[in-house]
Amino acid sequence: MLSVEDWAEIRRLALAEKMGTRTIARQLGVSRNTVRSAIRSKTPPAYERTKKLSAVDEFEPQIRALLKDCPTMPATVIAERIGWSRGITILKERVAELRPLYIEPKPYQRTDYQPGELAQWDLWQPPVDIPVGFEAVQRLWVITGLSGYSRTSMGHMIPTRETHDVLAGHLECLKDLGAVPRQGIYDSEGAIGRNRAGKQEFTQAFSMFKGTLGMSAYILRGSFPEGKGALERTHDYFERSFLPGRRFKDPTDFNFQFKSWLRVTANHRVHATLHCRPDARLAEDKAAMLKLPPILPDVRFHHSLVLGRDHYVRYGTCDYSVHPKAIGRRVQIAVDLESVVVTCRGEQVANHRRSLVAHRTITDPVHGRARRLMKQTQQNPQPDAPQLVEEPDLSVYDALTGGLS
Repeated sequence: MLSVEDWAEIRRLALAEKMGTRTIARQLGVSRNTVRSAIRSKTPPAYERTKKLSAVDEFEPQIRALLKDCPTMPATVIAERIGWSRGITILKERVAELRPLYIEPKPYQRTDYQPGELAQWDLWQPPVDIPVGFEAVQRLWVITGLSGYSRTSMGHMIPTRETHDVLAGHLECLKDLGAVPRQGIYDSEGAIGRNRAGKQEFTQAFSMFKGTLGMSAYILRGSFPEGKGALERTHDYFERSFLPGRRFKDPTDFNFQFKSWLRVTANHRVHATLHCRPDARLAEDKAAMLKLPPILPDVRFHHSLVLGRDHYVRYGTCDYSVHPKAIGRRVQIAVDLESVVVTCRGEQVANHRRSLVAHRTITDPVHGRARRLMKQTQQNPQPDAPQLVEEPDLSVYDALTGGLS
């Protein structure tokens, strides 16, 4: 058989050097017919091994008949039915080769995202202990997002899975992105809602959230991991590439390190699916997204009550002091990811850093001094201090009693 090197040389001599068939045949020591075939052939010669007969060949009609009747029949059962007495490996290889011919293919549609179209959202709990103060540690949650078109990753650690914390972390991710994907894909989550027999049921808080942003949302049915497969794989990437060897001082430090790593590494690497960097597609992706509204949704936890004489308010399991001048008045409590703020008639009467450690009492020294000062004033009133109790006009009583004493 003519080798590829001889084929290439014959064509070079004939086409480039313009040599005749007889001259080429004499120079290379081949027949003139071989030279003519090489010149006519535009593809190099390929060696094909002669297929040897197999012991399975004579049983193939029976194997095909069994597979046609039952495409999922195991090879061991087929061996028994056809009376196979040789090694099972060679039979399994032939059955594996023939089986796809009798099974109806079930193709999956390849997902193709358009710029700005959607983002997948989920909660991820990193397997690391985060210090939260007073020598306590907790396993906290991170709300994560992944843009479908650019594969840009987002994330923000939150204290709890309560509605206001999940939505506050969600809003922080959108602020980092600087735009709003037109649709969000979610699992059934207490803060978001649920897919009940195909019917979308959103919580009131999330409905207000997405309505303010102008985006749509879809909650996946249960046991459907393919719906957010890209984000599930991204969580695995976070655990393999971001977490190893890192230490965190608190949730704020986690967020700083995580977002820096996302910007410098995760969103700047060549993505295995896209074969390009996510940040190379980000500008086109954001251009098709919705803009953040001028007034962002208020996702804080709100509560109102009349302040008691102990001038503390409770959020979760912790008590926070309030300035005692608000005692007996109605106050409004607003809690975000980091702080607990109390106001009274528009005036701020408390501002505490939110405690992630349970059963703590947090007292502002200013509130303690104000309480002591008020108690001293009440116990030792000043002589010239104005009376706080209104004196009645005695002439009124005289008129009613006719001047009787």
